[in-house]
Amino acid sequence: MKQQIQLSDHFGYKRLMRFTIPSVLMMIVTSIYGVVDGFFISNFVGKTPFAAVNFIMPFLMVVGALGFMFGTGGSALIAKTMGEGDDEKSQKIFSLITYATVISGVVIAAISIIFLRPIASFLGADGSMLDDCVTYGRIILIALPFLMVQYAFSSLVVTAEKPNLGLVVTIIAGIINFIGDILFMAVFRWGVPGAALATAVGQIIGGIIPLIYFARKNPSKLKLGKPEWDGKAVLQTCTNGSSELLNNISMSIVGMLYNAQLLKFAGENGVAAYGTIMYVNFIFIAIFIGYAVGVAPVISFHFGARNKDELKGLLKRSSVLIVSTSVIMFLVAGLLSEPLAKIYVGYDAELLDMTVHAFRIYAYSFLFAGVAIFGSAFFTALNDGLTSALISFLRTLVFQCASVMLLPLVWGLDGIWLSINVAEFMALVVTVTFIDAKRKKYGY
Repeated sequence: MKQQIQLSDHFGYKRLMRFTIPSVLMMIVTSIYGVVDGFFISNFVGKTPFAAVNFIMPFLMVVGALGFMFGTGGSALIAKTMGEGDDEKSQKIFSLITYATVISGVVIAAISIIFLRPIASFLGADGSMLDDCVTYGRIILIALPFLMVQYAFSSLVVTAEKPNLGLVVTIIAGIINFIGDILFMAVFRWGVPGAALATAVGQIIGGIIPLIYFARKNPSKLKLGKPEWDGKAVLQTCTNGSSELLNNISMSIVGMLYNAQLLKFAGENGVAAYGTIMYVNFIFIAIFIGYAVGVAPVISFHFGARNKDELKGLLKRSSVLIVSTSVIMFLVAGLLSEPLAKIYVGYDAELLDMTVHAFRIYAYSFLFAGVAIFGSAFFTALNDGLTSALISFLRTLVFQCASVMLLPLVWGLDGIWLSINVAEFMALVVTVTFIDAKRKKYGY
């Protein structure tokens, strides 16, 4: 039996891979059951409901993003505190962050359910698309507190040195979601409400399991106890995790902007094609996000312990792994663009051609995206939320918004597909510049 890896260990390539692979797989599985939802909606409900779900999804991602903020920001602070040798304080911060996530989820869900129809209408949905947006969104929002908890624990379980727990929870939630999709859409033919219900049930289970695990006596270093208010810790958590919150909000805003531009240049087919690319994109990008989630607590721990040699090693090895993976992902995306597109839109020849063409252009973004994703997580782990947020803000909002607004003026529809490549390349340049500029300050 292999010995459990601890945050305090020395991390060579082999140990780094062993420790981060569960987080990578966890993020991939999360993306896959989102992809499965899209497949069932597109093939069993229809093109318009598929476009409606893709249309409202960016908003649902925004409201769920607080879970990522609490999780990544809290993990950075908890792991740093553990590295400093204060286990009691790290326990208290862990409990506080968990309860804050639950309470925030309940409040945000209630407000969002009440105002969902005017929000969807404001974003541009109307007619049957508006009705489908509201139906899907309201059912999903009931599970929001649990989704936020699941998002938060995707980082917190790694800090607790239990990355496999996060993977197991995600697989269980994914299987429940998949079974729900089959029953509610393929068998019972409940349409959009069935798709939403399958997703919501999976999210509820995914949030409950880690709460039960950490509320009971467990072999990890963290356990849920009586909360103790610490305003400074909450503020630092929010600051640390602001990049992840900003990243999700920005991606959602950009998604809405893409949808608006695509409706203008290509109509409903454009939105459906973009939705297909996004489902596949989630799987590819999940590899980078999963690695960042897995390695971040290790970086935070050694930063807190002031182990500069280990920090240097972690940055060097992570850079090699990210660049190598980027090249592989670009090649795979090019080879699989048509087979993957057929899964979703093979029933419509015109839509299939548009989707394959768009995805082959979009695939170049995988050469650049990993560096910025890791760079943002790296600075979050160093408890430098400002730099992390700035990278995320520029990458996901400024560069993408500017690109998707300007490039179509020159290249039309292809300009929309090209915009992600320009934005990701610019984000790579900014990230490398920040890492080099902050080298002396943090000693890596």
